[in-house]
Amino acid sequence: MSLYKLKKGDIIGIVSPSGSITKEIMIQFNEGVKFLKEQGFNIKYGKNIFKVDDYSAGTPEEKADDINEMFADKEVKAIICSQGGDNANSVLPLLDYELIKNNPKVFMGISDITVLLLGIYKKTGMITFHGNDIMWGFGWNPSKYDEDEFKKIIVEGQIGKIIKNGERKTVREGITEGSLVGGNIKCLMKLAGTDYFPEMKDSILFLEEHTTTPEECDYQFNQLKQMGVFEKIKGVVIGYIYGLQAENENLIQMEEVLLNVTKEYTFPILKINDFGHCCPNTTLPIGAKVRLDATNCDIEIMEHYFDM
Repeated sequence: MSLYKLKKGDIIGIVSPSGSITKEIMIQFNEGVKFLKEQGFNIKYGKNIFKVDDYSAGTPEEKADDINEMFADKEVKAIICSQGGDNANSVLPLLDYELIKNNPKVFMGISDITVLLLGIYKKTGMITFHGNDIMWGFGWNPSKYDEDEFKKIIVEGQIGKIIKNGERKTVREGITEGSLVGGNIKCLMKLAGTDYFPEMKDSILFLEEHTTTPEECDYQFNQLKQMGVFEKIKGVVIGYIYGLQAENENLIQMEEVLLNVTKEYTFPILKINDFGHCCPNTTLPIGAKVRLDATNCDIEIMEHYFDM
């Protein structure tokens, strides 16, 4: 299922499937919109994008309607979510997956949007994109790395090695290939036991988190282990873990917990800082074939996913 590569003048639709855009953070939203306009894109808002329903950006039905309408709109060439939050999973049963499958286009976000990225990929086979959102990515002092990676992946459709943005570390050596699957680990676990949990066979699992503790990492990895995930995957990439790296750097880190929990396995594990919360983000195509070289600290996107 090929996607449409963006070009200047194209319309990007913005939706709010999770947290609400409050007055206090409107300036960041506007900065994110400004960033995309400066890249040469036009913007279209979902009709419910500024709704506030207590802690949520509207009802599940309103949020789903905006996403469905953006996929149905032939003028809209890509959809980027305004921000994360904590309740996007309420939207999953209300999406029109047949409509989405018949109108494939770039769908991108991060954090709580993980549930939608994975759910849509599971139900349709359409590649989705783990990358910057409007407010906390493009609207919060985007770096040149953010800008370059967005252009490289979404506009130019380049494949190849993911550009390094900071320290990388081999956790367990090895070289393997598989389909890229993952995102925020808490949000991945929201899908456990549902029809939206991704197929893990022959996958490269990538994980990031905002706030967490070693204890939380331990029970999450043990849950994945008990679900049989580690029997199926080909490798793991751990991204930037803000709650441990920035706030508790003296504690055992996520990748060390994973190594302990999976000591009977041999799949390669790589630690990088190229995606996650509160850091510059590359754009990762969920569902694309990648090559993981944990020995030499490289990840390479191998599959073209745009019409060339």
